[in-house]
Amino acid sequence: MRPGPKIAPPRFRSHKDNQQAIRFTKNARFSITGQGKLRLPKIGDVAVRWSRELPSPPSSVTVIKDAAGRHFASFVIQVAETVLPATGAETGIDLGLGHFAVLSDGRKIDLPRFLRRAEKKLKKLQRDLSRKQKRSANRGKARTKVARQHAKVTDARREFHHQLSTKIIRENQAVYVEDLAVKGLARTRLAKSVHDAGWSRFVGMLEYKAHLYGRTFAKVSRWFPSSRLCSACGIVAEAMPLAVREWTCACGARHDRDINAASNILAAGRADRLNACGGPMSPGAGPARPDEAGSRGSAAA
Repeated sequence: MRPGPKIAPPRFRSHKDNQQAIRFTKNARFSITGQGKLRLPKIGDVAVRWSRELPSPPSSVTVIKDAAGRHFASFVIQVAETVLPATGAETGIDLGLGHFAVLSDGRKIDLPRFLRRAEKKLKKLQRDLSRKQKRSANRGKARTKVARQHAKVTDARREFHHQLSTKIIRENQAVYVEDLAVKGLARTRLAKSVHDAGWSRFVGMLEYKAHLYGRTFAKVSRWFPSSRLCSACGIVAEAMPLAVREWTCACGARHDRDINAASNILAAGRADRLNACGGPMSPGAGPARPDEAGSRGSAAA
């Protein structure tokens, strides 16, 4: 008998962020063996280091090879909502560069600055890369070292975002954040710090986890003057440079800029939620009577 034709394994296709990926659907008959290996057509059994047990049978799997040469299997599965026990706590979150996040209850989350901490090592690796001859094997190895260091930074940032977002969602029934113009900030001199903070991914995690665990999540307009609005009397202060971290309102109330902003975000989120449910219209960002029920002044006190 003549041997059958050799079947070449499928090739990876270019993916975003310098990644390569190949996708298998159910029709391709991929499977997970009893020994915990991933069986792929034309490739065979692949050993997998599972991060967690799959909650339901996957409908497809995408094998990704990142710039650091690591391989990941990403499964598409159907997940049912798991409603957490109700809690009376709600929070507003002010994201920034002095602190990663400031909550309306006064808690301040330090900014880890993963990229800044790794800059010294990255610069050394980049210098080594620039000295290698182009298209040489040593240059390829040096490029992989740079990519691996960037991957460590990305992984540490993602883990930080996951832990913090899960903690906030578990502790609060409703979460409100400001709708930041991240793309615009990424084109300023603060671009590196904005990228290092990773606000967009963190907010995305808050949103999908709130939906998954039966919590309320909403964004407050980026045009809302959260930092300049006095949470005690409702007066909006004049232009306030970023260097001003504390200020005193004309009513005599002294504010920490970030805590005041988080309190106002919480009050505005509650008001918008009430309006969406058919409640009375909330007042604008102008003067408010401190004793008025449901006003930003009373809600944020």
